[in-house]
Amino acid sequence: MCCCVRRAPDAESFTGQQMGVKRFGKRFLDKLASMRRATIHDVAAAAGVSVSTVSKAVNGRYGVAPDTVERVLNAVHDLGYESSLIASSMRSRRTGVIGVLVADFEPFSAEILKGVATGLSRTGYDLLAYSGAREAPGEGWERRSLSRLSGTLIDGAIMVTPSVVNVAADVPVVAIDPHTGPADLPVVESDSFGGALQAVRYLTGLGHTRIGFVAGRPDLRSSIAREAGYRKALAEAGILVDPALIGSGRYRDDTAREVARAALARPARPTAIFAANDISAIAVIQVAAELGLDVPRDLSVIGFDDVPDASQHTPPLTTVRQRMQRLGEVAVGMLTGFVEGHAPEQTHVRLPTELVVRATTAPPR
Repeated sequence: MCCCVRRAPDAESFTGQQMGVKRFGKRFLDKLASMRRATIHDVAAAAGVSVSTVSKAVNGRYGVAPDTVERVLNAVHDLGYESSLIASSMRSRRTGVIGVLVADFEPFSAEILKGVATGLSRTGYDLLAYSGAREAPGEGWERRSLSRLSGTLIDGAIMVTPSVVNVAADVPVVAIDPHTGPADLPVVESDSFGGALQAVRYLTGLGHTRIGFVAGRPDLRSSIAREAGYRKALAEAGILVDPALIGSGRYRDDTAREVARAALARPARPTAIFAANDISAIAVIQVAAELGLDVPRDLSVIGFDDVPDASQHTPPLTTVRQRMQRLGEVAVGMLTGFVEGHAPEQTHVRLPTELVVRATTAPPR
């Protein structure tokens, strides 16, 4: 049997370890110091000029010789200097930033953000995506968020599916997929009524007569318009609306599942369901599978939006396509016009929608 005994360090070796730790700590602190954010004073020292000269050169003001400007800008580049956004906004009253307020970073808002980014790429503005609803959910979170951001961080805001009719803000605001009510906000939205009408007309054309509807948020104009399109298509086909086949999924996966389960558990279940968004439609398909129903053999399903998951789902989802990225681009054009003092030609834009037929719809058995 072998027994290994570790010798206790003597005073000399212990002192050596301490010295090594101190040397490491000094190197680490020196590295941190070298990594600190460069200041305008650092730029002035590197370029051999005054702080006021740096400010003039960086902001393109008169009174600085071209070679001095070049020297200052080289120092800015070498040091990675960026002036404080808030300090700059206090001086110029502009930040060069557009804010996008979303309740959550789900597929619809993600596509909107892509469109906003594309629109801003053709301008000198940066993008700030903000979800204040995570901190303070419920109606009116946009007002709190705008009071935090406007004036010092953003020059204007795009609100996606807002929970309020109007907001009082110090900056211009544009709404995408607006709240119901007599809002004064400039609006960009899709033709939700026409899209729903296409979808349900397609189902009735296939021969379906028991068609359920998973509605969206009742406070959004899009949801109300999609239900109106659903009802209109049924009326055209001479089909009475069955209230038992309609439920509010609020554009949420969990709530949509509850609505779908209730409808599909009925003795006279629907043979088709139109959902107000793709998240809800995919939830319907999942519930159908749990109940042993095949899509589309036992149940046809149509969604709305055409988010990336719609075409990638198994089976691929039949849906109403709205040009979500285009919504973001149009909102950017409208908002930057307001920010720069140019009144847009239109303050209410409605984009067309189209039905995309895939593998989740078929005639009833």
